[in-house]
Order: sequence, then C-alpha cells, then structure tokens
Amino acid sequence: MPMTPGQPDAAGAPQRAGDPRWTDQPEATSATAGATSATPGAPDDDEERLPSMAEQMAEQLGGWRGLVESSVPIAVFVVCNVIWALTVALWAAVGVAVGIAVVRLLQRRPIRHAVNGLFGIGIGALLAWRTGEERDFYLPGILYGIGYGLALLGSVVIRQPLVGWIWSVLVAGGRSEWRTDPVLIRTFNRLTVLWGVVWLLKVGVQAGFYVASMDTALGVSRLLLGYPPYAVLLAITIWVVRRVNRQRDDAPPLLATSA
Repeated sequence: MPMTPGQPDAAGAPQRAGDPRWTDQPEATSATAGATSATPGAPDDDEERLPSMAEQMAEQLGGWRGLVESSVPIAVFVVCNVIWALTVALWAAVGVAVGIAVVRLLQRRPIRHAVNGLFGIGIGALLAWRTGEERDFYLPGILYGIGYGLALLGSVVIRQPLVGWIWSVLVAGGRSEWRTDPVLIRTFNRLTVLWGVVWLLKVGVQAGFYVASMDTALGVSRLLLGYPPYAVLLAITIWVVRRVNRQRDDAPPLLATSA
C-alpha cells in the first residue's frame, strides 16, 4: 500500500519526500536502466572497426615520418654530391640512414621502413664507391623497380594478381576468399596492371637519366618519383576495393582486419 509524505512507517518514523516507499512508481530495474541508457543505432563496442583509408595508407607508407625519413638519405646524397665529392656524399647518406635507424630503435618505434631504406642505401653506396660513378648509387633502385613492375604484370598473366595477394596479407589478415569471386579477381587484375605500368614508367624515366649520365636529374627524379606515385596508387586501390565491397552485399570481408 502506498504511503503519503509524513505518514509514519512501521517503525514510527515519518516518511520524507523522495523516499521510494511512498510513491506508486516502481524502481527501475537494472535491465530497464540498461535499455534506457542505450542509444538506438549506437555501434556495438565489440564490433570490429574497419581501418579508414588514411589509416591504411599511413600503415603502408610509415606515416609522414616514414615518408620523410626514407627520403632524407637520398636528398643528403644529392646535395652533398653537388657541393662536395662523391665520397663525402656516400658517407653522409649512409650516416644519416644509420642515424635514423638508431633513433627509431632507441625510441622503441618500428624500424621496418628504416631498415629497408638502410639496406637500399648501403648497396647503392657500395656500388658507387667501387665504380667511382655517382649514378651507380641509384642503380639498385632502378633494378628493383624493373623487377617489381615485371613481377606485377607477370602475376596477371598467370591469373595470380599480386595486388590481390598483398591486400589479403596486409589488410584482410591472410584471408583469400577473393580468389573465388570473379568480380574481385577482375578488380585486382586491373589494379595490378595499373601498378605494374606506373612502376615501369617511373623506373623508365630514371633509367633514361642513368643511361644519359645525368646524375643530378637522376637524384631529383628518384625523390619526386619515389613515394608520391606509390601514395596515389595506394589511394586508388583502397578506394576501388571499398567501392566494390559496398556495391555487393555478398563480397568477402576483405576490409576486415585480422584478429
């Protein structure tokens, strides 16, 4: 039976306004409270959040810091080679590359990009030091680029597009369901051809400067044709695959990250 304010309870104590015993309204249960606090349409905390385009690009390119760090040794070599001699430029480039790797290691940051850059710089420096030709500093990058471009185009010929496999490893946690989907196979074939053609074109420009012994132009083209085309191709790839997945409800979960 509900009580009114001021009416004594069984113990003789007067009831106060706000005491739940004198009101007819039932107390909210934990289930009701949880239901009222939930916002309709709110995302489930346990639902896996898909990485954005910017996050995926940053991961593959190493972020702005990775972009800068990978370009600094090349820029140092170009500048030092113009101002001083080849030997000074080689030591400066290698020293900067080593310094970047050490700083990343001391800061407990990922050193994958720094180690890759140091490896390429080291081989180029060794070749240039042995031949005395500054253009040989860029030769490993040119050869790697030709190999990458031919491998990309060759993977399409054998119906194993590399862009699809790289995507499945880096983004989809190793899942390869796209191999059973004709639409996605065609999509990755076309993207792989695009990557291969662009890769061979940019390496072709550098190879032309190499053959013509235009060392300064070769260094500048190495800087300008390094990451910028790669970033554009990566953005196009992410946009195309996302668009295909949005248009088809039965598409494999290529955008889901691995657990």
